[in-house]
Amino acid sequence: MTAIASPPIKQQTKPLITDQWITATWDEFVQILDNPLYAESRCYYDTNQIKQMRIETMPVGSEHALDNGIIYAAIFLYCTLKNISHKGLLNASYVKTGFQGCQPDISYYIGESAALAPRSSSIVSLDESPVPNLVIEISSSTINDDLGKKRLLYEQLGTSEYWVVDVQEVKIIALEMLENGGSRQITTSNLLGGLAIADLEEALKLSREKSQSEVGAWLLQKYSNIH
Repeated sequence: MTAIASPPIKQQTKPLITDQWITATWDEFVQILDNPLYAESRCYYDTNQIKQMRIETMPVGSEHALDNGIIYAAIFLYCTLKNISHKGLLNASYVKTGFQGCQPDISYYIGESAALAPRSSSIVSLDESPVPNLVIEISSSTINDDLGKKRLLYEQLGTSEYWVVDVQEVKIIALEMLENGGSRQITTSNLLGGLAIADLEEALKLSREKSQSEVGAWLLQKYSNIH
């Protein structure tokens, strides 16, 4: 990893507690990022409000993977048809040295920020690159945390919108970050030129019964009629 300076990996005397927030220092978080034992895990850290680290080791199920693909494809199609500059990153890792770290399912640089999207094989340093405009977490078993401590993390990080896709309920909780702190739920994305969250939810519901090609055809017709 080249984005942040990391201390030597120390031998753990006992297994770390995973899939919940635990008290940790920044150096301990960096050691986890560098530890091959956690290469397949998602790691989060926030020292601003929650002052804790979370290591998610739960396997990704088929519904989680399917919803991830549908959302990514839908936004790609919408932005292409509407000529909205964007660059989407799947499973990218971000760190703001000493303060925060996250690994969202999907993240986007939209509009003028698209030209500034990082291209690197290493973890993205937010000391050098801008924060993604839109962050999306696909939640099959972590909904309370995604709407709780992770929401606080992304509010502090400075992203413009944060969406949580509830796989079990087949719905999307879309939040717009407020300038004076906090966030509010929205039904259309200002960042994406008025994209209706309900249309994305309908696409997710269709994907439970139809092939991805059929869902894509439905989205193409839906978005082609939007001016």
